[in-house]
Amino acid sequence: MLLPYFLMALLYLFVALMAVIDASLISLDFLPFFQGIRWFRIHFITLGMMTETLFGVLPVLAAARMKQERPAMRWDIWLGLNAGLVVLAAGIASMNATLIITGGTLIFVTTILLGIQLWQMAKSSGSSSHGSVKFYVSGLSYFLVGILIGTGYWFGWSDPLRIQIPLEAHIHANNWGFLSLVFAGVLISIIPPITGRSPIASRTNNAIFWSMTLGALGLVLGPWLGGALIVTVPGLILHIGATLTLLVIVVRALSQSGGFRQPGAWHIVTAYFWILLPVMVAPLIILGVPGIPGAVIEATAPQALIYGWVLQFAYAVIPYFARRFISAQGDAELGGCWLSLLAANVGSVFIWLSIFLVQWTGALQGFGYALYALSMLPIAVQLLKMLGNWAYVEEPGAPAYADD
Repeated sequence: MLLPYFLMALLYLFVALMAVIDASLISLDFLPFFQGIRWFRIHFITLGMMTETLFGVLPVLAAARMKQERPAMRWDIWLGLNAGLVVLAAGIASMNATLIITGGTLIFVTTILLGIQLWQMAKSSGSSSHGSVKFYVSGLSYFLVGILIGTGYWFGWSDPLRIQIPLEAHIHANNWGFLSLVFAGVLISIIPPITGRSPIASRTNNAIFWSMTLGALGLVLGPWLGGALIVTVPGLILHIGATLTLLVIVVRALSQSGGFRQPGAWHIVTAYFWILLPVMVAPLIILGVPGIPGAVIEATAPQALIYGWVLQFAYAVIPYFARRFISAQGDAELGGCWLSLLAANVGSVFIWLSIFLVQWTGALQGFGYALYALSMLPIAVQLLKMLGNWAYVEEPGAPAYADD
């Protein structure tokens, strides 16, 4: 059953809520004595809430696409992931090298196990490149690279691996590689049943996959090689081209089905604005345009990227998955509400404005993080209501997706 994954995702949502309130109070100087760790906060969203959900639902989505029976719960993967997350969090908070390497290793091994499970499912269907599975496996491969760079960052592995800008390479591997590819696979899987439209054509699917995969490779190699534009720029063009192509397909399907009458569809579309915005600003930084604070943007933009893109995507898909697999709703809708949509996007606007309005940086960031916290509350309520339905018991061998 998937309930343990959703329970842990809800736990990390509450932890992320507390952490973002902490960020707001610090920015507003209400808690100047308690300086939080910004990267630690956003990892509760990426490594915590989002990864927890994805590791649970990807095998189920893959089975649905390939018309297979729903796979049984893999307790080894669940235990390995959660033990790794807890140990890694404790290690980062205490700066304990042993805990960091142990937690990172557990997540690394668990990711390999999930990748093997998905690959074997695809092979048993007669095609190792079936549907969205290739997006999942490729994304998990980049996650392994991100784990390697992120864990090694604490131990000086960057020098022997010749990683010139390890932090940027780590961010690119996890965001442009892991999350981008897996999110694309998720959209390819869920948009047809939500909208009633046909799946994406195989040729288009393959074009999006290879453009996104090769684009992510260029974006990881760029900082790895010290900011080499010869690989970064082509990688950026390929990745953005694939992302925009997929987004156009998704918007068209949602529009034709009337999906934009619900906030969940808007969550997905506006989420992608916050991953595309840094791309539009990047040429200005490279060209050294006056008034564009490149260093500040590079330090602050990832916050708006995670809270604006990853968090909003989570708002749309996590309640959807809970409705499908916990509440057993055959006509499940995307999650979110108009309040979460407004608060998340205005919060991201405030974070971006804080980059340029230096005299108001603290206040803008404080109110921005407060709005992020406000946006989380209705999602938490939605999940609590759905997870309260314990009557639904997921049986191994049950149909994976009734309407797929």
